[in-house]
Amino acid sequence: MITRELIQPRSIVIVGASQDVRKPGGKVLKNIIDNQFDGPVYVVNPKEVEIQGVKCHADVRDLPQTDLAILAIAARFCPETVEILAREKGTKAFIILSAGFSEESEEGKALEQQIVKTITENNACLIGPNCIGVMTPHHASVFTTPIPKLEASGVDFISGSGATAVFIMESSIPKGLAFSSVYSVGNSAQTGVEDVLEYLDLSYVEGESSKIKLLYIESVNKPQKLLKHARSLISKGCKIAAIKAGSSEAGSRAASSHTGAMASSDVAVDALFRKAGIVRCYGREELAAVASVFTIDKPKGNNIAIVTHAGGPAVMLTDALSSNGLNVPHIDHPEAVNLLEKLFPGSSVANPIDFLATGTAQQLDDILTYCTGKFDEIDAITVIFGSPGLFEVYDVYDVLHKHMQIAKKPIYPILPSIINVKNEIQYFIDKGNVFFPDEVTLGNALAKVMNTPDPMNADNIPDINKAAVRRIVDASEDGYLLPEMVGELLDAVGIPRAGEATSDKLDVLVSAAEKMGYPLVMKVVGPVHKSDVGGVVLNVKDAEKLTQEFNRMMQIKDTTAILIQPMLSGVELFAGASREDDFGHLILCGMGGIFVEVLKDVTAGLTPLGKEEALLMIEKLRGKKILEGVRGQQPVSKEYFAEILSRVSALLQVAPEITEMDINPLLGNGTKIVAVDARINLKK
Repeated sequence: MITRELIQPRSIVIVGASQDVRKPGGKVLKNIIDNQFDGPVYVVNPKEVEIQGVKCHADVRDLPQTDLAILAIAARFCPETVEILAREKGTKAFIILSAGFSEESEEGKALEQQIVKTITENNACLIGPNCIGVMTPHHASVFTTPIPKLEASGVDFISGSGATAVFIMESSIPKGLAFSSVYSVGNSAQTGVEDVLEYLDLSYVEGESSKIKLLYIESVNKPQKLLKHARSLISKGCKIAAIKAGSSEAGSRAASSHTGAMASSDVAVDALFRKAGIVRCYGREELAAVASVFTIDKPKGNNIAIVTHAGGPAVMLTDALSSNGLNVPHIDHPEAVNLLEKLFPGSSVANPIDFLATGTAQQLDDILTYCTGKFDEIDAITVIFGSPGLFEVYDVYDVLHKHMQIAKKPIYPILPSIINVKNEIQYFIDKGNVFFPDEVTLGNALAKVMNTPDPMNADNIPDINKAAVRRIVDASEDGYLLPEMVGELLDAVGIPRAGEATSDKLDVLVSAAEKMGYPLVMKVVGPVHKSDVGGVVLNVKDAEKLTQEFNRMMQIKDTTAILIQPMLSGVELFAGASREDDFGHLILCGMGGIFVEVLKDVTAGLTPLGKEEALLMIEKLRGKKILEGVRGQQPVSKEYFAEILSRVSALLQVAPEITEMDINPLLGNGTKIVAVDARINLKK
């Protein structure tokens, strides 16, 4: 819960304030004063009479009513201090800068839980502990620098790490990025990243609230809340980018040791971000670049013009854009000849548009006029303009600024000369612009924004026989279902399957084989990894071979029966699912058979999964060309594959007890896809 007192307090107290601005209690007081908080500021320190010009109180009991309390005292003193402020002084917002809580020890965790209990019982809000603080347009309650200019049109930034928040601001501010608010949630004892995002959603006011949200997350503790409010904000016109650290096992271990919270399954996080429409980043510079891209209107298409007076950066930018699915099209427009006449000999307008190192501000003006007003095939323009330091380039940046204000197409300024023309770049920033110092970073960031889909809704969820699904699940014990029960579930869901028979009696299987027709596939029932134990036999052509293999296979350890199916052919596909705690079920698809384990060419989505999202998952497979038909093979219907994935999702929503599910392989041939083998594990 975020309270008004945290965002816009009428009064602030710093408990543990200090004269020494090298200490958190001294620096946070200095920042609050220097940034002109317009209400009363109180300080508490039993050893001082006055601190930084503010009258000092010896005890929190001596304070008047105070909205926001900032604690910079040892962890062991925090519970009693919070108790007095919350119950006696009406304090409704707390920022605890101190460390020594759950991130350090069990004793610290107990102190933290005691504090949360007190604050929650008094309908108050806690940020931290173990954080750098909070900044809003009304106060700068942090013990760090830099303090960005805080304005409503800037970026809202929520971070699970205080130091990382500082580093990201240090990366962003010199590039012209402004901030609206900064929240460092530390241990997230009561209020985490998801809770702050919820507040930003519920308090959003069109025309007043920031349109850009940045997140640094080390643990997704409330995935459904994150999904709900990210989607809601994006539906209101907002843009969200996030770093989720701890994607590797070692990174997860580091994140865990930092925050005291286990990192989440990275595949599930990826699926969650894609479903929500969040642009996922993997580093500070990338996050800052994506945020800067967000400040400029999104292109309506993928065709990008590169305007440059230097060849090398244009080549690198072309590579970055092209390798990420964006186009740098050849400009073959009748007006291109007229533009070329306005440039120096040796220039090119083919795209990249190279107007040479000697190019002038007037020539850049002409180029941008043509690109934005005449070249209809162009959707956005990147401009690379550096300087050898021989002369000032204010006039060039004036041209850039003018066109960025009036053009109907987005323009992305790449200004590499951060030393040679430092003053001119600052002049450009002071006009309210952002810039990109590196062309490849911009290219990758722009592509990432363009390639992130809009939030996914579960459209066209198919109808299934819910009563039959519940009957089967309710009648089953925990563990892997018997093959006949799996078959009944697939039938209830509407997923076609190969005909089959299962028995531990040879005569039953011989009779069934005569009805199915040879050749057949034989599989053991019982062992999980059938192939590893010799439990799969292909191309059984007659009863003699069936009898021989039956006698052998029944001797395999853990085998309880033998399953036979017609021998089918087609492209092997895979569909599966696993339950990922608070995330819900993760549905996976890919190329089937052994390729699932060998190539690991799978994509994932979270339930509920509609057909549109399922199709997007299929399109992201590296092996999708195989589905489209290669070397004379008949293509497999992606639409029908997506339909099967959405039916798996429908099953999981009716039967959340399913903890694991594999349909491997599905055999695809033209418009027909059938399940050949499947296993389902229940945990009620």
